[in-house]
Amino acid sequence: MSIPSSEQQAEDRVLVGKITGAFGIKGWVKVHSFTRPIENIVSYLPWTLKLGSDEWDIELFEARVRGKGLVAKVETVDDRNAAEAIAGADIFVARNMLKELIAGEYYWRDLVGLDVTDTAGQLLGKVDSLLETGANDVLVIEGKKRRLVPYVVGDVIKSVDMDAGIIQIDWVEPE
Repeated sequence: MSIPSSEQQAEDRVLVGKITGAFGIKGWVKVHSFTRPIENIVSYLPWTLKLGSDEWDIELFEARVRGKGLVAKVETVDDRNAAEAIAGADIFVARNMLKELIAGEYYWRDLVGLDVTDTAGQLLGKVDSLLETGANDVLVIEGKKRRLVPYVVGDVIKSVDMDAGIIQIDWVEPE
C-alpha cells in the first residue's frame, strides 16, 4: 500500500468553506459556506481545517443558519479565544463526499487552471478563480491582461472540454 503524497491528498479534497470568526463566548464559529444551499456544508463530514501550514480533521457537533450565514460548534473549541484562534481556517472535505454532477455541470475547483480560448482558438489565459455575483458566476481569467467573464453557458461559455483542459468563450470586453 502506498501513502498518497500531500499533492495527491490535496487533489482528493475540495474547499467548501471558511471559518470567518468567533460567534458568542461558548466556542461557536461563523462559517462562510461555498455550498448551495449554505447548510449543505454540514452534510460533508469530517471537515479538514487548514490554517497556514497546519491541518487537522475536526468533527462538527452542531450547526445552524443564522441570518444569511451559518454558525457551528466544533470539537475542541470551547470558548471565544479558541474560536478566534481558528478564524481564517479553510474548510476542506474529501472529494468523494460530493455528489456526482450531471453532464455540463462542474465544480468551481475543476474549472480553475483550465485554459480559456476565444471562438477563433486564441489563448486568452487561464481560469484563476471564480466569483459569485448574485446574477451569475464570473470567471477570473489571468493572461496578458486580467478578464472578468460572466459564466453564462450558451451565450458566453461556448464549451468546456475537461479532457483537453479548455473553456471556449465568445466574449467581447466592454469598453
